[in-house]
Amino acid sequence: MGQVEDVCQVECIHSDTVAGVAASMDRDEALFQLAELFKALGDSTRVRILHALSFSELCVCDLACLLKMSSSAVSHQLRVLRSQKIVKYRKDGKNVIYSLDDDHVSILLQHGLEHVNE
Repeated sequence: MGQVEDVCQVECIHSDTVAGVAASMDRDEALFQLAELFKALGDSTRVRILHALSFSELCVCDLACLLKMSSSAVSHQLRVLRSQKIVKYRKDGKNVIYSLDDDHVSILLQHGLEHVNE
């Protein structure tokens, strides 16, 4: 049987390191919510919507035109993003105008794009 190089060959626990990391880690609920956030970001259509909104606030019709999608398809994706507090909206007469929820979303997009463009 061949030697596996990506696992420890000898079982040993570095107790001080493990205790320090355990004390530093966020609670499970926060990590679950983070996983849900990344799940919402794990769809290329939603990422395209967010990228567009990083330049300007846009109504559903604008996003549908820009992304060559139906308004109902865009609205469906926006509902997912709203549920995770990634985008927000405001009414402007008969239009619904969307924008990124806060600067954290912009930073996530910026860092993600920097990472993939390296």
